[in-house]
Amino acid sequence: MIVCYIKNINSASTLILSASKLALSLGKTFGIVLAQLKDKNTSDSDLNKLLLEKNISNCTLLNSNNEKEINFICEEHEVSFLFIQLLDNKSSKIQKLLTACRELRIPYIFYKDEYEELHTESVLLPVNFLEEELEKAQFASAFGRFCNSKIEILQANDYGTKATTNTRKMQDLFDKFNLNVKIEKAKGDSFKVDKEAVHKASITDIGLIIITASREYGLDDQFFGPNELHLIKKSTKPILLVNPRADLYALCD
Repeated sequence: MIVCYIKNINSASTLILSASKLALSLGKTFGIVLAQLKDKNTSDSDLNKLLLEKNISNCTLLNSNNEKEINFICEEHEVSFLFIQLLDNKSSKIQKLLTACRELRIPYIFYKDEYEELHTESVLLPVNFLEEELEKAQFASAFGRFCNSKIEILQANDYGTKATTNTRKMQDLFDKFNLNVKIEKAKGDSFKVDKEAVHKASITDIGLIIITASREYGLDDQFFGPNELHLIKKSTKPILLVNPRADLYALCD
């Protein structure tokens, strides 16, 4: 199931349409979580009207009291992708949602109301030296296989070979499905490649950026916010985040 987590139905039409179309492309069912809505009856009425206008059928409606229930809802309903409506671009609001999503084992997309409808003709995959970067490949592969997406890899410009090795392993996976892949060397190193990807997407026709979330929050992350928070704030395109699996990776490289 692909699910939307929304708080304001009146501004969520593009998000809902994007998620429902992706669900159709991936052969998944579609659901909507109505979160923290004061007038549920009015909200249900507005939502049903919107679904009718957008010709969206077979939608499962779910309810949630707060962000803390996100992980539980996703596990209970076997959610594959989660779209999250981002009403406020303030750091505190983004961090609250990021914290709620820390335990998710599925990719999640932050979607601002001002974003255009999601298009998946081309997805951008920045690649750095960390071993957990490889997890992103399976999701990029899904877009390539089921949405006919062109996969654009932006490889970090490092002195070492780890980013190159990660890129090669991703390419091996993509080659198994004969996917359309383009590899470009970034200007920046592993610490700057995600930011460069966000800028690249803003000036090209990239539809989606796939980023690995922080493995752990250090002191700088706690005071100033993690890397993904700043990327989301600046991005003009949807960012799909993948949480590293704590049970698969060591804390040092």
